Amino acid sequence: MNRAPSKSLIRNRASSKSLIRGLRPFITTGLALVIGACGSEPAPETTHAGVAPSSLSADSATATIVAEDMARRIGFLAQDRLRGRATPSQGLDEAAEFIASEFRRLGLRPGGDDGTYLQWYALGGVSRAPNVVGILPGSDPRLRETYVVFSAHMDHVGVGLPDASGDSIYNGADDDASGTAAVIEIAEAFTALPRPPLRSVVFLTVSGEETGLFGSDAFVRNGPVPVDAMVADLNIDMISRNEPDQVVIIGLRYSDLGDRVTGIAQSHPELGLSVIDDPWPDERFFFRSDHYNFARAGVPALFFFAGVHDDYHRPSDEAERIDAAKAARIARLAFRTGLGVAESRVAPAWTRAGLIEVHPEKRMTPETR
Repeated sequence: MNRAPSKSLIRNRASSKSLIRGLRPFITTGLALVIGACGSEPAPETTHAGVAPSSLSADSATATIVAEDMARRIGFLAQDRLRGRATPSQGLDEAAEFIASEFRRLGLRPGGDDGTYLQWYALGGVSRAPNVVGILPGSDPRLRETYVVFSAHMDHVGVGLPDASGDSIYNGADDDASGTAAVIEIAEAFTALPRPPLRSVVFLTVSGEETGLFGSDAFVRNGPVPVDAMVADLNIDMISRNEPDQVVIIGLRYSDLGDRVTGIAQSHPELGLSVIDDPWPDERFFFRSDHYNFARAGVPALFFFAGVHDDYHRPSDEAERIDAAKAARIARLAFRTGLGVAESRVAPAWTRAGLIEVHPEKRMTPETR
């Protein structure tokens, strides 16, 4: 996670078209009924073929997200050989190739440049850095042109000042190898379903988060799918530390995605997670990770987060200190949330509080809660 908001985040570079797009959900017919129904996980809907998704299939897919796989993938990304995955660096490129190989193994459609999984963006001068993009096309002829995005940043801060032990490699196991591993695990769960969901799903790992959210900005501006077609971004950043039975959802009150994720956590007690609203509003965490670039472009977004700790941005953020079981349970919650959105014919909608926070120049109608 980015240490603090940069000037590039504070500038409002969203176009007026993007801002108007953020208002569209509020003028759709029947919004009040939709909002009233968001207190629990959306009920399975009938597809265009008349076949309802099976909750047993969703349970089986969820069960593919396991602590052992989370620990293995975090361990690869946070090893010393990758030297902290700074943007740009050879270690970051190796991490990107590893993620691309996982997406390839899962049979996702490449969403990068020239038929690959890598989207390269310029950093100025001759430098460039990669994002990794895999896409699962949806099963509905119309809704497959809309997208649910799962995002995490694969970069960290590289090599820096040594700590008392002499360690100078900032491995970033929690920040954010944990979220990156979760995106891969969630992709595997989606591909385990007997059929794809109605909407398409994008699995995205970005670089440049630690230096100013540059990778997610490049994806939103020049990605393989139009931002107008993205209905939600579920961003996962630092999920493997702190209290084992709770997850903080940043942006919980900013869209009806908050009601959806809370309802899922309540209806699936086997996840062992309490959903907590942002207890650190003064830290402005909503503006400090990659979901913000989606939100300011009009896409409703949630940030799955477990909070900072003493090893944050230190060499001691090592794979040995993660709670892989907690990370896996949060990934399962994110998977079920995204699956519910991808299976719903009703797109998520901003709340009044969300639009005022992200775009304070906008004021909603009295009908908007």
